[in-house]
Amino acid sequence: DPYTFFSRVTLVNEYLYRLSELCENPEFIVGGADRTDICQGALGDCWLLAAIASLTLHKETLARVVPNDQGFDRSYAGIFHFQFWQHNRWLDVVVDDRLPAVRNRLVLLHSASNNEFWSALLEKAYAKLNGSYESLKGGSTLEAMEDFTGGVGETYETKSAPTDLFNIMKKAYDRGSMMGCSIDITSSAESEAQTASGLVKGHAYSITGLEEVNYRGKKVKLIRIRNPWGQVEWNGAWSDESREWNVIDSSEKKRILQNSMDDGEFWMEFEDFKANYDKIEICNLTPDSLTDETKRKWEVNMFEGNWIRGSTAGGCRNFIDTFWTNPQFKLTLLHADDNNDKCSVVIALMQKNRLHATCSYCYCDEDHLGKDFFRYNGSKARSKTYINVREISERFTLPPGNYLLVPTTFQPHDEADFIIRIFSEKAAGTMEMGNTVDADLPDPPMPSLPEEETDEEKELRRMFEKIAGSLFLLNWQWREIKFDGLSLNTCHSIINLMDVDNSGQLEFQEFKVFWEKMKKWIMLFISYDTDRSGKMSSYELRIALKAAGENTTWYIGLEQNACIEGHISMVEC
Repeated sequence: DPYTFFSRVTLVNEYLYRLSELCENPEFIVGGADRTDICQGALGDCWLLAAIASLTLHKETLARVVPNDQGFDRSYAGIFHFQFWQHNRWLDVVVDDRLPAVRNRLVLLHSASNNEFWSALLEKAYAKLNGSYESLKGGSTLEAMEDFTGGVGETYETKSAPTDLFNIMKKAYDRGSMMGCSIDITSSAESEAQTASGLVKGHAYSITGLEEVNYRGKKVKLIRIRNPWGQVEWNGAWSDESREWNVIDSSEKKRILQNSMDDGEFWMEFEDFKANYDKIEICNLTPDSLTDETKRKWEVNMFEGNWIRGSTAGGCRNFIDTFWTNPQFKLTLLHADDNNDKCSVVIALMQKNRLHATCSYCYCDEDHLGKDFFRYNGSKARSKTYINVREISERFTLPPGNYLLVPTTFQPHDEADFIIRIFSEKAAGTMEMGNTVDADLPDPPMPSLPEEETDEEKELRRMFEKIAGSLFLLNWQWREIKFDGLSLNTCHSIINLMDVDNSGQLEFQEFKVFWEKMKKWIMLFISYDTDRSGKMSSYELRIALKAAGENTTWYIGLEQNACIEGHISMVEC
């Protein structure tokens, strides 16, 4: 069987039951899908359950992940399908209706209603997406939120968070963002250990609300949190039965508490929250994931790209000779945030295969920037560190202006595909740099008449007439460069390039034009073959072509084709 049991026992058929075998009247969804339908089983995937609980607060997004047009009616075929976002694509995942159970009771994720199964089937589909149930033992709530929404995540440490953390979270809540939180552990023995205040260490919670209330003449910030266990709650100030609720206005109390009971959900003061919890995860949703009633929506820009060995995989700034070859994207921030003179922007870099990656950001002008710019100018901002995760993201507050985004891996030559997503409060301009295809080359000089030729040209004519049809003349011209000589195929290519009158051969004036070009290219080759190897790396080639007047995009194919071994010879060039 493809599924692995949570206690390292392989699931065989005797542990898997069809839903019709577990109860008489199975239902996909009973009375609407909500966060009380999510009760953790024996599998250590509270991080996933916290994400699912947050998902239930966004009905339209939930309906995309859990299509509600399926059930146990006459068209039932024993299968269910769910949709997950993976690298800018929505994938449809189909599972059958067999679930692990013992004594007719589900042992993994289940609903409080014994005949409701949408949450258990969603967990099975997500396990299939990731390879097995076993792969769900430990994970990232933020990554699960992104898989449910296609949103961009960001993480905060409560002990070192910005002073306006509550406002950041309130703005995120107003924009329909999904949020989670957790308490760090110092050893495995503390995992899911309960504190005296009713909180659980090493356990993923979802954040389901933020409010400000009038309490004894002052504003108090409150935050609502849910334990995916469906029980075990905070027992301090502003908990369900605490005396603080007796002081505030009764209508406000009724609005906020909403018939609160022992369901794993509770309120606490924001300062107590920061003192007890260590990490906050926020998943900012794209506009298409939000309803029309959402108070505010992010402005979103996105680019897909790749790091290619020998071409665009330049590595970090430690490798200054290649760093500048990384992909570059221009970001123009025009308008400051409301009630602020700066622009808030969240930038995320996602990789399809995990490498140590990060982004740098710096002021830019209108063109793809070269090595010298990065040698003498530092970044205005950058993500914190290179780390082996699927996506890194960072929130920045920057003055309006032009910026250059440079996504990089730590080591050069690491190949991968990536996605950059930019969330801004106000509309921003974006553009991929270096895509202009042009050249600024002077026209070749017109051939001189025989009577006007210089002594050098007359000597060239004499040699040409003496040894026409031989490779010696061209091979002699390259005598200062290490190479094995011109092949017949190379000569055919030269003739095809320079044979203006289509005669199938080069007459002297055509050869003379080629000779002048060749001298120029030999000087460039010698100048930019910095290691004097007689071969030019793709990075040396790019600088040489730019010096010759070429704008840099069209020869990427040459780099990729000729640089299998990391270099290109003068003859190939």
